[in-house]
Amino acid sequence: MKTKLTTILLVLTAGLAFAHEGIELGPNKGRVVEFSTNETMHGEVTAKEGKLQIALLDKDMKPVKVEAQSVTATAGTREKPVKLEVSKNETSFTIPAPKDGEWLILQYKDSASAKPITARLHFNEENCEPCGNPEWRCACAEKK
Repeated sequence: MKTKLTTILLVLTAGLAFAHEGIELGPNKGRVVEFSTNETMHGEVTAKEGKLQIALLDKDMKPVKVEAQSVTATAGTREKPVKLEVSKNETSFTIPAPKDGEWLILQYKDSASAKPITARLHFNEENCEPCGNPEWRCACAEKK
């Protein structure tokens, strides 16, 4: 029992100590989110003019043409989730940026009949001191 409690405590402490670790940036310096269970499809989230662009990338981080794929987006709070309007073109999906501090929940589907894959992103716009990027796309692995 002591071993289990010690292990849990260490895991939680390590997770807080390395807050930025594990964030991957794509070829356009956007935040990469996983859209598959086997790392064959990714989404790269970039921001421009109050909107987020979500480009699809294959396992080699090369662009994928948007055809039958779909994304749904939800932001807000757990008590008041807000469905965001998603538009798409042949290279990406576009959604309005959530409010600072909100969670963005993305559900990706390869086709209309496919099971959705969920990706979560905490949209924190506060700038990271070492790199100057917003926290939601900081990959500097700075210890806090």
